[in-house]
Amino acid sequence: MEKYILETKDMGISFGGLKAAQNVNLRIKKNQIYGLIGPNGAGKTTVFNLLTGVYKPTTGTFYLDGEELKGLSQEKINQKGIARTFQNIRLFNNMTVVRNVMVGLHNNPKFKCTVLESFFRLPGHFRCEKEMRAKAKELLRIFGLEDERNNLACNLPYGKQRKLEIARALATEPKLLLLDEPAAGMNPHETEDLIQTIKLIRDRFDMTILLIEHDMKFVSGLCDEITVLNFGTVLTEGKTKDALSNREVIRAYIGG
Repeated sequence: MEKYILETKDMGISFGGLKAAQNVNLRIKKNQIYGLIGPNGAGKTTVFNLLTGVYKPTTGTFYLDGEELKGLSQEKINQKGIARTFQNIRLFNNMTVVRNVMVGLHNNPKFKCTVLESFFRLPGHFRCEKEMRAKAKELLRIFGLEDERNNLACNLPYGKQRKLEIARALATEPKLLLLDEPAAGMNPHETEDLIQTIKLIRDRFDMTILLIEHDMKFVSGLCDEITVLNFGTVLTEGKTKDALSNREVIRAYIGG
């Protein structure tokens, strides 16, 4: 029996009488770059919110590396190994680049010091701070952002802000990285650079990636397999090329 890093079983949620997502069954293998696509309002971000604990499923459940995570808090799910970025970049704009990554490290058990150590500025606090800064710089170096580390996040160009958000998510050392429309608002050069960055993340960090995206060229160039949602339900799933040529998928996107 094949083991999946992420498996959802009939997962769904209703808001009153509205079924925002229903019977969502994803099976994603380790090291895959997997796409979740569909028209606006199809339920894609709702699925991300279920997987990260923003919402709790009203039906079904989900597993990360065989462990059921339904019902856990956002913080716990992150500690178990799921991290995400957002469609609208969410950085601490008035903090430096390196501090933004260090924020992600605060939820990493490797970089914990006691309240007393922090309050009284004991040696343990400074040791932890030094280790976190070193780790943050290491991540920034991978993304070509080390020279920007002391600049404010708000002063970075758009493409670098997106990379910074991904670096912050990776600071928690996830098993599964969720990217919500990572190429939104990017020019062709930035998009191509992002494709190479995502492949680098998969290979260098032994990472599994699930992404939402509307740019079908981007999806085709990256994703091994995809699931297509429409009106909160799965329309089709499988190899990217086959799924994108499915008549029902084409009809969902262009009508008719």
